[in-house]
Amino acid sequence: MQDLSRLDDYLCSEESPEDCLMLSDLDGFLHGVACSPVTIPVAEWMAKALGGLPGETPPWVAEAVGARFIEILDRLNLTPPMVEPIFWEAKEGHVIAMDWCEGFMEAIGLRPQEWLRLTESGTAGRLITPILVHLIDDQGNSVLGISQEDLDETLDAAADAIPETVGEIYRFWQTA
Repeated sequence: MQDLSRLDDYLCSEESPEDCLMLSDLDGFLHGVACSPVTIPVAEWMAKALGGLPGETPPWVAEAVGARFIEILDRLNLTPPMVEPIFWEAKEGHVIAMDWCEGFMEAIGLRPQEWLRLTESGTAGRLITPILVHLIDDQGNSVLGISQEDLDETLDAAADAIPETVGEIYRFWQTA
């Protein structure tokens, strides 16, 4: 993996566009774009990722984002696919995948109608579940209705499942 610390520093800085994605969100978004059932033009997804036109950021930023996207695609095309999401880690040591999952869902939002064949599938629809588990409303409640008592354990299990299921989502669209 290329050094993403410089990109992370930029995305967190005052220099970056207000609407740009942070590193974990960006990584989830790029995985979602890579897994999309249809090709999304680079200019479209890059503008969403960077919070504006790529020309409004330093050239190295768009290059770093593009390089990460190519790396994700290359790894998804391995047999078996290799997915190494960039999740945050809490001080206590547990993984926080919510931002990554929100980024993935933003990518789905670029072509929601195209994703229906997966999400409404009786068998393959389950693949999106580990991502959906991480969606929390403004009150801190699971949008899937998971009880607060079960939420931490469910989030941990879902985060562990994401690499495999993202690979399966990618393969689903390749064979569909």
